[in-house]
Amino acid sequence: MLSVLAFLVLAAPAAGWLLPFLWAVATAFTSETDAASTTTWIGRSGPTAEAFTAILSQGNVSVWALNSLWTSTAITAITLAISALAAYAFSRLDFSGRRWLFVLVVASIVVPPQVLIIPLFSEMLAFDLVDTHGGLILPQVVAPTMVFVLKRFFDQVPIELEEAVRMDGATRLRVLWSIVLPLSRPILGAVAIFVFIGAWNNFLWPFLVIGDTQLMTLPMGLQTVISADGVQYAQVMAQAVLAALPLIVVFLVFQKQIVKGVATTGFGGQ
Repeated sequence: MLSVLAFLVLAAPAAGWLLPFLWAVATAFTSETDAASTTTWIGRSGPTAEAFTAILSQGNVSVWALNSLWTSTAITAITLAISALAAYAFSRLDFSGRRWLFVLVVASIVVPPQVLIIPLFSEMLAFDLVDTHGGLILPQVVAPTMVFVLKRFFDQVPIELEEAVRMDGATRLRVLWSIVLPLSRPILGAVAIFVFIGAWNNFLWPFLVIGDTQLMTLPMGLQTVISADGVQYAQVMAQAVLAALPLIVVFLVFQKQIVKGVATTGFGGQ
C-alpha cells in the first residue's frame, strides 16, 4: 500500500513535467497551419517533419552542435579542476582567512549571474576575447555551488587514508589525485553532468559575447533561424526539441551516476 501511495505521489510531478514535453514534441511534428489553429495534439493533416526540415535547412545546425559540445565539455573539465582544487583546500588545508574566504564563496552562490554580465563583458573586451570561444568559456568556469558540494563530500573522506599516504612522502596533489578523487567518483560524475547541462543550456552569455554565426552554440544558433513571417509555433517547438534531445540522452545514459552522486553529496553530514 505504501509503495502504491509513493508511486502516485511521485507520478504526479513526473506527469506535470512529461505532459508539456510531449505536447512540445507533438506540436513540432505538425504543420504550421495546424499548429496555429488546432487544439489537438496531432493536427488534421497528421504528423509531419516539415518543421525540422525547415530548421535544418536554414541553419548550420551541425556546426552549432559541435560548438556546444566543445564549449560545454571544456567548461565542465575546467570547472571540475578548479572546484576540486578549491574544495580540497577548504576541506584539508589550514591557512589564514580560510573560514572567511569560504563564507565568501558560499555567499556568492546567492548572487544572480545577471548582475555579473556587465563587468564580465567589460573584462572580455579588455582581454580582446569577445567573439571567441575563450570569451564564451572562461566566465562560466567558476561555480561556487560545486565548490561547496565537493567540499562537503571531501570532509567525509577519512583523513587517516591521507595521513598514511603522506607518511610515505606523497604530496598534497598526489593525495588528491590518488586517494580523494577516486573515492569521489560518484559526486564528481554528478557535478560534471550538472555543469555540462548548465553550459549546454546557457543562452544569455553566448548571445552577448558571440556574434559570429560559425561560433554560435546550438541554443543560440537555433534562434537565428526563426522565420520573419511571425511566430512559427511548430518551428519553435522543433528548436526546443533539438536543443533538449542531447541533454535527455545524457540524462538517460548517466541516470544512475546522477542519483548516486546526489545521494552521496554529504549534505546530511556535519
